[in-house]
Order: sequence, then structure tokens, then C-alpha cells
Amino acid sequence: MRSPSRRLLSRWILLIGIVLTLAAAACGRSDRGPTEILWDRWGVPHIHAPDAEELFRAFGWSQMRNHANLILRLYGEARGRAAEYWGEAHLVSDRYLRTMGVPERAQQWYRAQKPRFKGYLDRFVEGMNEYARRHPERIDPELEAVLPLEPTDVLGHLQRVIHLSFVGREVTFGRARQPVPGSNGWAIAPSRTAAGNAMLLVNPHLPWSSFFTWFEAQWKTPELDAYGATLVGMPILGLGFNDHLGWTHTTNPLDGIDLFELTLVEGGYRWDGGVRAFEADTQSIRVRLPGGSLRQEVLEVRRSVHGPVLEVRGDKAVAVRLVGLDRPHMFEQYWDMIRARSLSEFESALSRQQIPIFNVIYADREGHILYLFGGHTPIRSRGSWQDWQGVVAGDRPDMLWTRTHPYEELPRVVDPPNGWVQNANDPPWSSTLPGLLNPGDFPAYLAPRGLRFRAQRSLRMLDQDRKIDFEALSRYKHSTRMEVADRILDELTAAVGPRAGDLTRQAARVLEDWDRQADAESRGAVLFAEWVRTLGASMFATPWQEREPLTTPRGLAQPVAALAALEKAARNTLDRFGALDVPWGEVYRLRIAGRDLPASGGPSRLGVFRSLEFTPEKDGRFRALFGDSFVALVEFCQPVRAKVLLSYGNASQPDSPHRGDQLALFARKQLRPVWRTRKEIEAHLESTEVLSRIPRQ
Repeated sequence: MRSPSRRLLSRWILLIGIVLTLAAAACGRSDRGPTEILWDRWGVPHIHAPDAEELFRAFGWSQMRNHANLILRLYGEARGRAAEYWGEAHLVSDRYLRTMGVPERAQQWYRAQKPRFKGYLDRFVEGMNEYARRHPERIDPELEAVLPLEPTDVLGHLQRVIHLSFVGREVTFGRARQPVPGSNGWAIAPSRTAAGNAMLLVNPHLPWSSFFTWFEAQWKTPELDAYGATLVGMPILGLGFNDHLGWTHTTNPLDGIDLFELTLVEGGYRWDGGVRAFEADTQSIRVRLPGGSLRQEVLEVRRSVHGPVLEVRGDKAVAVRLVGLDRPHMFEQYWDMIRARSLSEFESALSRQQIPIFNVIYADREGHILYLFGGHTPIRSRGSWQDWQGVVAGDRPDMLWTRTHPYEELPRVVDPPNGWVQNANDPPWSSTLPGLLNPGDFPAYLAPRGLRFRAQRSLRMLDQDRKIDFEALSRYKHSTRMEVADRILDELTAAVGPRAGDLTRQAARVLEDWDRQADAESRGAVLFAEWVRTLGASMFATPWQEREPLTTPRGLAQPVAALAALEKAARNTLDRFGALDVPWGEVYRLRIAGRDLPASGGPSRLGVFRSLEFTPEKDGRFRALFGDSFVALVEFCQPVRAKVLLSYGNASQPDSPHRGDQLALFARKQLRPVWRTRKEIEAHLESTEVLSRIPRQ
């Protein structure tokens, strides 16, 4: 039997241990076991970390394992030093990033981070650098110059991707257009589901390369179990779910960028009836020459009251103004969103408005659903959305906006009576049917009016099914039906009379027999897509009408021209592919990492929900390069049920077996089950990594 003094000592030791554990937890750290990364057979890391700091470190390590070369290139570009590393081909990008102030602002944003989250960014980069030190053989030698990475690289990358590319998608240096990202998102309330559980569809459509690449992962700590995806190089899950709730984003038609035309005069530019001087500084850009030597180029950056000057032509200049560059806490907001357990907690984080763009579609275990037209919309003095799409006057103070709309002024729908919300990159007015948001209640410049065909297909599928089950949700997600065909095909084939040529009549018979899908085996889809391309924009007699949102546009505008286009499209299809009824998947292909598979899915402009965009190949076929990327179907039962797919695989390293390994599933319109429990993960385990804790001061 122990003595009283020994028992007292034991109690003191126990008390001290409890205090130290609580103190460590309060600092976001603990000593509760090692950090493990369980890699499943699809190359998805399931990170089991004792605390948040170790979670971020392991997340950085994991991204480097699957995407080291891509991350190093992207971070090097975000520094505005790519020409120094890799030559003159990168000089335009460097000039633009320097002109927009990205490298300097990255430093400012890092200093502005709150101490705890600054520590998380440090750990994320620490994990990346640690991986590079331990695995130099997996890094392309030409990318080694970017090492070591710094936390400011993450923040520069953030600005380049989200602010310059998503918000500022209409402009780069030289004002060249960029691809416009798209997405589908659904949230369905228990009243409209077969099992009485809320369901969420996550379905971004982005280019299948560069900084649009998705990375899928699970985060698990004693306080958090989250699953989702982020754009490569980002330290936080950008969309996903936990045991309580989930969300997705779609790109909204938010106008957060304006171009202002300035009139140049002696001493500066015209402003408010007088002359205002530019702010200016000179920077030096180093450019690597083919022999390895460096030359210096001088870049003069001029800034007006609107923002940086992008170009000068004669006595005119164009300056750009962009939202969100004064809000450095986007990652911290996402951190609080993924840790939220209720709608009120989620909206508390969301209302900070650190994210400059994107709709939010949300569902939770309690049955709540939410749609938000998110981001920063400037408070403008006048005009409609269309009035602000071109270059506007830069000499009038009333055209210069300085504030954006607060959270409570944004279009928002919570728990609508019909039981669902959706977005397919359409304006907020069609987030649910019947519509609950009246465009007249909001400024005319906030969003356009109109409804494109993919959004109409989205609304139609939701509206027609009163009780959607999980399997039906999967079928709808994979729908390749062409809304445009349903709208116009009957009139087109009816217009083919007995006097039409043989080829035109053959084409009409093919289209009549077609299933109106863009599935791999669909016969007639290639011909129809070629007819739409040949006819051009003047297809419909009646344009879209707000009072008939799902039945317009309609009517064949010019039957004679339509039949001439059909004959030409038939000739082109026959000459190029040998048959009018060539299967869609024989022409439209999935080609990644040596794989070559038939595609199911088609262009958004044809009203295909399973959106894919293609580029021509040398063999006359078309390769998918944009569209359906990360997909998640989530049902908030207990436990949460989910299926996912990352179309092109969870890795880009040239030697990774996971580069393109999910493409066969994508071709078959299949999803993978989500493995979240340790038992499930270990049943499909590829490897395990244990990261030893690094002692810190």
C-alpha cells in the first residue's frame, strides 16, 4: 500500500500532466501520438494528426508527394521571378504579377496574419520543404531554384489564382482573355429526399492542369474529421464536408474588376476636371538567357487612383481595380468554415467576407440548406451589370468605387419551401424555383439576368423529382442530355421536307434516332454538335424570356439557313469521321498519361450538365481539357455517406501511378466510395507514412 506522501505526489504529477495537456491544446498543439498519413489505393492522403499544427505540416508534405514539380513551378511564377528561373517565355507573366503588386502584397498579408494561423502557414510550408529535403530525386532539377519555399509563396499563389484569375478572369497583362471556370452545385433538403436526409452535390468544372488542379484529402484530428479538396498549393480545404455539414462553390457572375480609361496629359492623367500625378516606382526583373546568364529588365509600374496601369496606347492608358486585395484572411475563414458544426457557426465564418468571389451552396445534418451569392461586389454609383463590362471612364470620381456590399446585402436563400437550391453559374435569381430573389430588390449592377442551357438542365432535373434518393442524385450528376437538342431538334427534323437532298435527309434520320445524350456510345451527338457550330448564334426565333425561364429560347429562327447548315455539317462529319452516326466517344476522347478512353460529357453551351470542353488533336479527334473535375455526392445521414471522383487522378508527378488512374471510372460514369474510418482506409491501404514531430521553441 502506497504511503500518503506517495499518493499526494502521484496526484500532483497527474494534475501537472492535465494542465500541460490543456495548455498544449490551447496553443493548437499536443503530444497525443504521431502524425500518420494513410495513403489509399487512389493516392488520397488520410492525415491523422494530433493537433492542427501537425495537420498543416502533413498536408504540405502530402501535396508535395503528389504534386512537387507543379507546386514549385506555380510558386516560382507567383513570386514574379519565373523569367529569372526559366527564361524569357515567362516575362509577360512576371510583368503582370509585379504590376499588380503580388509579391509585395504577399509580404504584407503574411505580416497581417493572426499569430495562430501564421503558425499554421509556417507548418504547411515546413512540411513542403521537409519533403523536398528528404526526396530531392523526385524534384525536376530545373525547379530546385525555387527552394526553399516561404509562407509568402502561399499567399502570393492565393492572390494569383483567386484574385487575378477567378475575380479578374477577363484580363491579364495585355488584356488577353482567360477561360471562364464553371461548376454545378446542389443542396437538397430532407423534404425532397427519399431518406429524409439533406444531400449535397459538389461539382466544379475547371481546366485539368496548372493551378486549377484539385487535390483530395482527409483531415483527422481529435477535434475534426473533414474530407474534401483544394486547389493545389493551397493550405486549406476549399470545399468539402465534416460529420455535421458541407459546402461547395460555383463561380458566380460577380463583377469584381473594372478597367478605367485614362487620358494622359503633361504631369499625369485627367481627373475630376484637373490633372493628377501617377504614383510610380521602378523594378528590376532578371531574365535567364539560353546560355544561363542573366540580363536585367526595368519595369516601371504606374498607379492611378483606380489602381495599376496595365497598358498605354498613345494618349490613353488603362488602369485596373480589383476587389479583395485588402482582405488577407481567406485561409483562416476557410479553416473556421471546415470546423463549423452548425449553420450559425458556418455563417459566422462566412460573413467575414474574406473570400472575394464564388457562390456558396451548403447543406447540413440538421436539414438546413443555403445558397449565397458570395464575394465582394463593388458599391457602384449607377448602371446595370452590362454597363460595367467594358472599359469605363477614368476621369470621373463618381465612377470610382471604394466599398463593397456587406454580407447582409447579398442575395441569399435559406431553407426555401421547395426544398432545394442550385447553381450552374447562373445569376442568383434562379437559385431555386419558384424564385425567392427578386432582381428588382437589388442594384441592377449586381448580377445579370438570363439563364443558360446548362442551368436550365439543372433546374429541370431538380424540379421534376419530388423525392430524390442517393442513386438518383448520382444519375443526375452524370446526365449528358443536351438541353439544346430538346429545345430545337424536333423543329429541325420537321423542316427537312421531301425536296431536301439525300445527305440532309440521312442526317435528319440519324438525329431522329439519336438519344439526345453525349454518352460515349451516343450516335448523332457528333453530327448535332457540328450543326450547332456551323449554324452559329442565330439559332432561335424567340430569345430567353424571364417569364418563361425553362422553355426559352425556342423556335427555329431561319429554317432555310438551318437546313443548309445541316447539309454542311453532315458533309463535314462524313468526310472527317466516315459516318454520320459516329459514336460520340469515338471522336471525343479522354487522354491523360498514356490513357486514351471514350468521353461521356459535352460542352456547357449545349446544355450538358456533365460538362466537358475539348481541344482538337492532330489525329482529328478532340481531347477533354476542361470541365468535370472533382465530384462529391454527400448524404448527411449518420454516419455520413459520400462518393467522390477526381477525374484526372490525385497526382501530377510524372512517376506517380495515380496520374490519370481514375480516368477509367470517369469514362464509365462511376464514382468511388469515400473511406473515412480507419478500418475502411486500412482495407484499401497503399502505404503509411509517419512524420516525426519536429521540436519547436
